[in-house]
This record gives sequence, structure tokens and C-alpha cells, in this order.
Amino acid sequence: MHRESDPTPDPLDPSRAVTSVTPVGDIDIGPVPIAGQEERGRRLGMPLAIALAVVAVLAGSGLFLSGYSIGRSAATTPGTPAAETDSFQAFWDAYHAVTDRYAGGTVDRKVLVEGAIKGMIASLDDPYSQYLTSQEYKDSLRGISGEFEGIGAEIGTRTKGGKLEACSPLGPECQLVITEPLDGSPSKAAGLLPNDAIVGVDGRSLDGLTVDGARDRIRGPKDTTVTLSILRGDEKPFDVDVRRAVIVQQEVISEVKPGNIGYVKLTGFSEHAADQLTKVVGDDLKAGRTKLILDLRGNPGGFVTAAREIASQFVSTGPIFWQQDAAGNLTETDAEAGGAATDADVQLVVLIDKGSASASEIVAGALQDSGRAKLIGETPSFGKGTVQQWTPLEGDHGGFRLTIAKWLTPDKRWIHGTGLTPDITVTPPAELTAGQDPVLDRALEELGAGATGGGTPGSVSGPTGWLDGGSTLDRAA
Repeated sequence: MHRESDPTPDPLDPSRAVTSVTPVGDIDIGPVPIAGQEERGRRLGMPLAIALAVVAVLAGSGLFLSGYSIGRSAATTPGTPAAETDSFQAFWDAYHAVTDRYAGGTVDRKVLVEGAIKGMIASLDDPYSQYLTSQEYKDSLRGISGEFEGIGAEIGTRTKGGKLEACSPLGPECQLVITEPLDGSPSKAAGLLPNDAIVGVDGRSLDGLTVDGARDRIRGPKDTTVTLSILRGDEKPFDVDVRRAVIVQQEVISEVKPGNIGYVKLTGFSEHAADQLTKVVGDDLKAGRTKLILDLRGNPGGFVTAAREIASQFVSTGPIFWQQDAAGNLTETDAEAGGAATDADVQLVVLIDKGSASASEIVAGALQDSGRAKLIGETPSFGKGTVQQWTPLEGDHGGFRLTIAKWLTPDKRWIHGTGLTPDITVTPPAELTAGQDPVLDRALEELGAGATGGGTPGSVSGPTGWLDGGSTLDRAA
């Protein structure tokens, strides 16, 4: 197939064929014939010369046609490896048709290229692989640091049956809900509560959007106001105006529980989470606390590097997790030396729920497989066993995140879609009264302190999962 503006010359045109072959006079047909044999030589020589000439013509025209095809292909499929020309020909045909013939308006080649990249990644049907525009990519990178501009609320999804789990797109069968307003945030000041459903933003419905798309509508420049349409329980929907601000997430929260038990709640795995946790655990040990609770409930994950550092505070040797790449190769990631609480005399329990995902599961899986800690909580955890890498694209074309590996626990369990099963299962009631936390109570009991009925209320909700391997997908609005 060729474009109409590139007429194909006839490779068998006599004028072209002659110039493409070796002249007959230069062909060696043997010694000159002696007298009496000259005529017979002519009769024998002529057919031979003609035959050789025909072969040469065919060979030359074949070379010409081949050269023309290669040259034309290189011009219309720039940058395409020769071995993949056939696979990409349909793409280039469509691209040239749009850029050369589309009559509906001006074609923005940048938008066209970005649309092609977006469609290519979307065709993977992987919720954790996604193309991001330049602005989306920049906003997401800012979120990695644990700082963003918005209302300051963790968000997740709820199905029509009332179950807090991953679903998409948003609509009557899948609601966006607030899982936790952050302390000191605009969302908390505005009176928003856990399990409030957000059904509209600035008068526009969220139906058809992904969680990311809805989050991006809620976020915005500091000191601007966003109007959220809220559905709370059986009440009629009502609007709440929230003034956005710069939100700095506090990812490590520490307390001292009855029995001199150190309690550490980790809410994310950003660049600084490991350093914060290391300091808090070190302070607990200096204060003589040898019984610790690590609370990973509602923690959607983050950097795999942070997961390794945090798990290494409790595990001294051996694998923390394995990675399996696209070729099936396994790579072991071992514990880092020098952890603050690796001594077996330091007792540890880990709290998980259905919202414990990704990097949280890496840490919990490492502590469970190594026998370093018991897992207590809901069953199972979220179940995200893949690693993503973020890649910027040249030419201000944004970037993308792509699933590049599976991760497995130290015992080489792949928990994707199944999650981790606690050693001690505790199912919180559907409705918790203020101060109730049966999961924490069970942990205190396991460590010999007995149930108190108090403490930090446990999260029974969770986001749709975060990303590992180079970045986190921020699930806060």
C-alpha cells in the first residue's frame, strides 16, 4: 500500500532496466572463434548473451524494487526496527492518514502522539499501568514526597452492597468514599467523616471517572474552594465547601499503650517514612519498651525501597521479598544490616486490614514468613503483588507508570488478588462506636497487656491500591 501522493514508478521500464544491469558487451563469453566457426559461434553466442542479459535484467529490477521498498518503508515508518515493520505498518498508515487527510480541523501532533501512548498502555487492561499527561505526571511526583494541595482526606471506593473494596468506574455501583480525614486538614475542619460518599465535585457528577480522575478534581491550588456533594448514611445529599491547603502527610504516628507497649501507626511509604519510623522505634527501645505494635491498617503502600528499610528494622538477615521480571528471572532483596529492633527479645505484632496494600503487604509478608511477628486483623489484606516503575517521556509528553515485575514474599508466595491471611483473625463490627478497636485490643492481649477498649480506632476501609517501584500513587485528596 502506498500513499496517493507517492506514485510508484514501474521498475520494469526498459530505460530503468538498462541502467540497472551490466552491459552485454562486458560479459566474457569465451575465446574469439576461428575461421569456419565464426557463424556457428554467433549462433551459439547470441542466445547465451540474450539469456545472460535477461537474467541480469531480472536480477537488477529485483534489486531496484527491493531498494525502493526499503527506502519507502524507512520514510513512512521512521524509527521502526526492520524486524517489526509489518507489525507497525497499520499504525503508521493510520497516523499518516490522520495527519495528511483529516479535514475536521487542525491536527495537534503532540495530542495525537499522547493519545496513541495512552491507548497503548490502556490496552494492557492493568489498573496499575497508566499514561499521565505532563501536568498529571508533575502532580503525582509531588505526591511522592507526601506533600500536595487539596482537602487532606484519604479516599477509597465502596460497592453498591456497602463493601469497601476496589471498584471502577465510579457510579451507582461504585461510590467514592472518604476513608479518613487527615488530622488538622481542611476536610476535618469542614466536618467530613469516614465513610462519607463524595458523589459530586463543583456541581459535576463523578459517574464514569476512576478514583484518580475524581481525586484530581478534588485537588487544586491552595486557598481555592471546592464544593463537594456528600452522601452520609440515609441522609439526603448535601454540599460542603472546603478551602484547599498545602497538605503535609504525617506518615508515622506513635503512642505508648498500657503495659509500656510502643504503638507505631504507619500511613504511607514515601521517601521519608522509613527515617521517621526508624527514629520512633529507636526512641521506644531507649525508653525500655520491648513490646511493639506496628499498625499497617489502611496503609495503601508506596516505595519498595521504603518497604525494605522498614522491614529491616525488625529482620536482620534473609530475604525481605523477591521480584520476578517479565522474563521470569527472580531477584532477591535482602534485609539491610543495622535494624533497630531485630533482637528476638523485642516482641512485635503487626495489624493489617483489607486496606493494607502493596508495600504494606511486603513488610507484613516479610515479618510473617520470617517468623518475626504475628499478623492480627481482618482477612485477607488487599492483595497487590506487582511492582510499577514510573518513566518520564521526552518532549513534554508526560510519562507513564508500568507494571515491570511481580513481588513475592520471602517464602515465594505471590499474594496478588488473594492477600495475606492474619495469624490471628479479628473482624471488627460493621459499626464502631467512638474508642472501640477490637483489633488493637487483641494485639495488646497478645502482648500481655490485656484488652483496654481504647486506643486509635482501626480502619476498616481501604483504597484501591497504591504503586511500588519508583513511586506511589497518592490516594489522598
